[in-house]
Amino acid sequence: MSVLENFQKYITKNLNFLKEQKVLIAISGGIDSVVLTHLCHKSGVNIALAHCNFNLRGDESDADEDFVVEFAENLDLEVFTQRFDTEKYAEDNKRSIQMAARELRYDWFSELSEQLQFDCILTAHHADDNLETFLINFTRGTGFEGLTGIPEINGKFVRPLLSFSSGDIENYAKENNIKWRDDSSNKSVKYLRNKLRHEVVPILKEINPSLLQSFQSTLEHLNDTADIVEESTNAVLKRAIDIMDENHVAFKISEFKKVNNSKAYLFEVFKDFGFTAWNDVVGLLNAETGKQVVSSTHRLIKNREHLLLSTIPSKESETIIIAKEETKKETPLGILFFDEADAVVETTRNKIFVDNDKLKFPLKLRKRQEGDVFYPLGMKGKKKLSKYFKDEKLSLLDKENTWLLCSADDIVWVIGKRADDRFKVTKDTEKILKIELKE
Repeated sequence: MSVLENFQKYITKNLNFLKEQKVLIAISGGIDSVVLTHLCHKSGVNIALAHCNFNLRGDESDADEDFVVEFAENLDLEVFTQRFDTEKYAEDNKRSIQMAARELRYDWFSELSEQLQFDCILTAHHADDNLETFLINFTRGTGFEGLTGIPEINGKFVRPLLSFSSGDIENYAKENNIKWRDDSSNKSVKYLRNKLRHEVVPILKEINPSLLQSFQSTLEHLNDTADIVEESTNAVLKRAIDIMDENHVAFKISEFKKVNNSKAYLFEVFKDFGFTAWNDVVGLLNAETGKQVVSSTHRLIKNREHLLLSTIPSKESETIIIAKEETKKETPLGILFFDEADAVVETTRNKIFVDNDKLKFPLKLRKRQEGDVFYPLGMKGKKKLSKYFKDEKLSLLDKENTWLLCSADDIVWVIGKRADDRFKVTKDTEKILKIELKE
């Protein structure tokens, strides 16, 4: 059976939706994407082409673009091209050239897809690419996800050639007299992928001529096992998640202690949040309250019987000013309302009554600061805010997410928790101000 017949058979069996959709093909001008375009065109798929010029190889990059445009015209296909200053993007965003090109490419494809309503985007990754990706992940160290291969469908991105080898693709191109562009950078072994492609994979194929078929079987077994791991992890996760809000997720430590391999489950649950010090993460299960492990983006904090997952807060100290004439103010907590009242009706967690004449405007809304003290309503004397938080058994995250309403340097209200006794309504109060937070 020819490559075209195998392709059409595979599409019908596994990706039949492509026949009914508006499809965008990412085309470089190289043999893989050119052959993918031919196969789709021959199979009656409704396609258009998208080409990125990364301006990394001078005249060669421009020649690739010209080739793709002419190629599209010969097949009577719509083509979109985009030029990027890849080196500047890499420098500005502290990326490698390869990573910069990848980000620019995929961001533009997604944007194009949204604007012009393409149903999916095809890339020409094939079986050899899959093997190389596996080897790259393997050499760097990875979990199951890194060993289960390139996904055939990932959101809008579809890869119909994953079951075809580079040999299949090259044979089809030669049999059909198809021209393509060779990227000279693909020959350089300074990139890990090229080094594996030119120096390692040929040896593996020499050892086992059926390497790709064996590798495909291995991938199927690994994916089956990955499904079992995911199912087991989700079961633990369902029992472990205790609280989930906009600030954090709280996990019951007891659920991780029940399983046979806590480290494995912790890895599966928290691997997508950038953590790498897995022994330290495991150590949190028996650590003292307040102990934490951080990644570049998130924190895991031990708080009594829970692990608290949150994003790392901004170091910028935010202060919100509230003028005397304002009757409402939007805040990160919700909307604060300021209304005159005839009497103290009912004080709640989100509603207090104060003596308006004791306030010094403008009021300030801020987070806690070192050395903060206040006079808790109903108590005699002052108390350090840190001591109050400790007595209230607030977690580190609760402390960080608590806001203070202040008059000059004095705390009027630890919002949602306790008002200050100095500003309470008395028999001598002439003007009562009701302050209410509506979330």
